[in-house]
Amino acid sequence: MSGRSMFGTPRGSRRGVSLSLLVGGLGVVLATGAAAGTWANPARSAPRAQTRIPADTVADTDEIAKAIDDGKVGPEAAEELVSRSGDRWSSFYTAQEYAGLQQALDGRYVGVGLWVRRTGKGWIEVARVQSGSPAQRALVQVGDRLRSIDGNRADGKPVTDVVAELRGDNTAQSLVRLGLDHDGRSRDVTLRRAVLATEAVTVGKLAEGVTSIKIEAFTKGVGGQVRTAVLDAVHGGSRGVVLDLRGNSGGLVTEAVAVASVFLDGGLVATYDVHGWQRALYAAEGGDTGTPLVAVVDGGTMSAAELLAGALQDRGRAVVLGSRTFGKGSVQMPSELPNGSVAELTVGHYSLPDGRSVDGRGLEPDLAVGAGRAPAGTTVGTSDGAVAKAREVLSGLRPPS
Repeated sequence: MSGRSMFGTPRGSRRGVSLSLLVGGLGVVLATGAAAGTWANPARSAPRAQTRIPADTVADTDEIAKAIDDGKVGPEAAEELVSRSGDRWSSFYTAQEYAGLQQALDGRYVGVGLWVRRTGKGWIEVARVQSGSPAQRALVQVGDRLRSIDGNRADGKPVTDVVAELRGDNTAQSLVRLGLDHDGRSRDVTLRRAVLATEAVTVGKLAEGVTSIKIEAFTKGVGGQVRTAVLDAVHGGSRGVVLDLRGNSGGLVTEAVAVASVFLDGGLVATYDVHGWQRALYAAEGGDTGTPLVAVVDGGTMSAAELLAGALQDRGRAVVLGSRTFGKGSVQMPSELPNGSVAELTVGHYSLPDGRSVDGRGLEPDLAVGAGRAPAGTTVGTSDGAVAKAREVLSGLRPPS
């Protein structure tokens, strides 16, 4: 096997899978690409433990992976085997799809720089325009109704389908024609897709000196961005941090561990197994263990985001607030075929520091709060009920002056 191992995406979402990472609760989506959970290749980088774990749940995908790696299965047969495996998290990608997914994990995507959402009337509306993007240069505005894409009606479609059409075939410099309505006026604009940087971390200031850090996805560099945000917050006299993981469906596990390292002084973050061999992930030493911290989660918090929230909870570093998380705790690893296509197969599961698994059950917050979610790409504010509650909790966590 080669490449990065994955938490993966449900097979039903495979087409346009690179969109799934930044999908928000009510259809707020960044027109970008990213995978739903990845870490550095443990099969190559971590030593094997002395004991073997029973792996009945991954036996079939183990056999498929071995057949691919031994050169006994071609691309068409591999795709068929994956589809028949019964594992919702195993997927098959063409070379082009997988290249787009890897690009997204590196913090880049091909698109026009739009976040879109579906309104209660079924319309597709622009929720945010990325600074410096083709959409901004064409004067696309927040609140514009996206009427059509390349002549195809957008209203009534799932947001994921709309985002897939905005992205096209992941080719920079390709053109896309948008039909837009704004304040009763219609116009068509033609945009040239470009390689853009994802904006996975949003930092804001709340009342009473509280800093909010919202992580949309664990793409490359997120750990460093969060560390910088926390250092700036501490130096600026911040009295606590709200770490918003709502709607975060995963990303690079190495980045999730890097974020854990911002708030922990070494120690266990998670254990996991690959083909039955157990390994562990540890935080780096020297993290900030004093700044009061509340992590906000919901049903869209998945995979690497659950690993992070669970580690902070088990280690007693953060109060976890919100609603039960999704429950995605399996590990996927890609097997590459000669034509560049990739079968992403379940090879194991991870456990939190106290030994519990979130797979199929999710993470139970310390304090249950309504499932309202801040829109993707926006800074959370005091009108957000969960964040308001987090500020209240922080007031009780603050050390004496």
